[in-house]
Amino acid sequence: MATATTADSRAPRADKVAVVDEVRTRFADAEAVLFTEYRGLDVAQMAELRRRLLDADCGYKIFKNTLVRRALADTAPNGTLELLLGPTGLAFCGKDPSAAAKALRSFAAEHDALVIKGGVLAGSLLSDAQVRELADLPARDELMAQMLGAFAAPLTALASMMNSLIAEVSGLVQALITERQHSPAAADPAPSADVAGADVAGESD
Repeated sequence: MATATTADSRAPRADKVAVVDEVRTRFADAEAVLFTEYRGLDVAQMAELRRRLLDADCGYKIFKNTLVRRALADTAPNGTLELLLGPTGLAFCGKDPSAAAKALRSFAAEHDALVIKGGVLAGSLLSDAQVRELADLPARDELMAQMLGAFAAPLTALASMMNSLIAEVSGLVQALITERQHSPAAADPAPSADVAGADVAGESD
């Protein structure tokens, strides 16, 4: 009986298993995960940080480091677990990691207590400097607009070229028509004397 009790005490608690599963799911669903240290931020500042990140389509969660390490033990890129030192808050980014990085960098500039530690993007580890560089990239909507502009530019040039070619061909055709209309060869030839005489002779008969 004592052995069974000891074994039960060593079994993972259901709530811890649930947290580990949640962390794994959140990492799998996020475009990027940014690691921060929040020591020194008060309740109001934490609420403001969460609001700003939410505006950037990014959720901010705090888990026990030991549970995060357990969740990422087999999947995280090398060096990720080293970011889990001290009070760690995780920013789970949606489709625009750049916007989330901007929000973090801006907040950190206003509150020294927030420290950007690094992150994970597309399966690669980011340093704190790289997260700040990520903030310098265009936002997703801006990047999409630039890409559409890049695709549209050749199409616009092609359309302009085609219009010019059509106008040129049309001008050449019109010039040929005009030339044919004013050419002496295009006029009806005057009847010769013989033909005119024959017509007159026929009429007299």
